[in-house]
Amino acid sequence: MADISVVGLGPAGLDRLPPATAAVLTAAPMVVVRTLAHPGAAELAALRAVLSCDDLYEEAPDFEAVYSAIVERVLHAAESGPVVFAVPGSAVVGERAAAAVVAAGRRAGHEVAVIAGESFLDLVWTAIGLDPIADGAQVLDGRDLPDPLPLHVPTVITQVDTPFVLDVVVGQLSRVLPDDTEVVFMDGLGGDDERVILSTLGELGELVPGPRTTLALHPGLVGWHGLVVTNRILREQCPWDREQTHHSLISHLIEEAYETVEAVSRLSSEAPDGEVDYVAYAGVEEELGDLLLQVVFHATLAEEVSAFDVETVAEGIRRKLVHRHPHVFGEVEADTAHQVKANWEAIKGEEKARESLMDDVPEALPAIARADKLQRRAASIGFDWREVAPVLAKLREEVDELDEELSHPHVPGDRVTAELGDVLFSVVNLARHVNVDPELALRGAADRFADRFRHVERLAANEKTAMSDMTLEQLDALWDRAKDV
Repeated sequence: MADISVVGLGPAGLDRLPPATAAVLTAAPMVVVRTLAHPGAAELAALRAVLSCDDLYEEAPDFEAVYSAIVERVLHAAESGPVVFAVPGSAVVGERAAAAVVAAGRRAGHEVAVIAGESFLDLVWTAIGLDPIADGAQVLDGRDLPDPLPLHVPTVITQVDTPFVLDVVVGQLSRVLPDDTEVVFMDGLGGDDERVILSTLGELGELVPGPRTTLALHPGLVGWHGLVVTNRILREQCPWDREQTHHSLISHLIEEAYETVEAVSRLSSEAPDGEVDYVAYAGVEEELGDLLLQVVFHATLAEEVSAFDVETVAEGIRRKLVHRHPHVFGEVEADTAHQVKANWEAIKGEEKARESLMDDVPEALPAIARADKLQRRAASIGFDWREVAPVLAKLREEVDELDEELSHPHVPGDRVTAELGDVLFSVVNLARHVNVDPELALRGAADRFADRFRHVERLAANEKTAMSDMTLEQLDALWDRAKDV
């Protein structure tokens, strides 16, 4: 007999165990069971002396501490002779404690044997009529669901063993699934208390889970994967989608980008800090979806000619992020945002074989955005004022130069245009130094102007006078009244 034998008790009672496994459990001088909250373990404890680890779950602060304590208990028992460590289900499926015992035992020089046992998953596939390979199923841990949560293939969620875990699982599923989504609730598979209930996501909270509760569902085309597949279907079957090209979609991409900017601008300038405006966030969520569709659509078109697909797009930007953040994923030190930006530009310059920091700033950018980006490029290597005062002084200087040019007669396209451009460029520089997005600032000013002008129109209508018939002084008076509202 091995020094340590790790044995799976199967999904239910001892009657399901092969005779050879039952013989090992009977012959071992010492049996340590991970928990007695399992039919097979409880039956074994009624037949012979066992040492339970349930007390460790009550004493330890977290699961990592529990597993460490279990390993220590089993290895200590092995010092006195052969020991069996018995776990629910299969010893190689979802049993972190079993894996930890095997690894620690072998490191300590013990002979370790593993008798895997029947997995509860075998009963799950039978209960829901699923071939996990042919149907491409995934198995997730209800206590540690991935985020993002992929649900595009048949999904089994295990270890939903308490009402709290069930509530958390339902909450995460509800983010992308409607309440009428069918869910199979399974508990006690293989035992006399077996329950297999076809429920819905909205009704799951009415069911009481147990130590062996598992959920199964197959919602189909939802979430990220659902969006990608749905776009492909539309490309094949929708007349409008079939006609689109990369160039025909440009206007939609620009429009959705600006609508997203508009939605984001409705958030507090402190967001996500401060009080949460869920109404504004709902608008941002919708517009981000529209913008994301444009990304997916272009990737779908590129996939048709085998150029790239949306997965390679995602992987490409992931690799770029890793490469450009060596202070996070490497050994480079960067303690300030300024150092991070400087590293970013240096790495980007190497990637693009840039001859100048001014290279590869798109000329098609809106002028304000391009000015801001060019200034930030220069600032990344220290070509920048460190305080606001000289920036304001430079702005005043540019305004004075514009004033000087305006005092002379000019023709269109002359020095006035250049000097006015310098003023605007200096305003963008000032916005950058006071940490204000110049685009949002100008957008806000335009919105305020539009709102006040509408109020002036209403005031003029109340006075039954056409605005075109009013003097500038009368309009200014109405404007002042509008500003006070």
